[in-house]
Amino acid sequence: MRLLLGPLARTDTVKVTVALPFTLKEELDRYAEVHSAAWSKDVEAADLIPHILALFLSKDRQFKKAIREKKLSPSG
Repeated sequence: MRLLLGPLARTDTVKVTVALPFTLKEELDRYAEVHSAAWSKDVEAADLIPHILALFLSKDRQFKKAIREKKLSPSG
């Protein structure tokens, strides 16, 4: 199985609290189950969130374009 999100790398973290719709949390739980099976390593849905967000931002062409055009750094 080939998921868009690969094995999880260890990273430095900052805590952020986010409220999610119930249905989105269910989808994250299902994704965590599939990811765990694909990589033979248990993972919690909450541990996937930073990686999913990073992947989303890395694939957003308009975001990258805006950064280039405004010569903004990705961190602000």
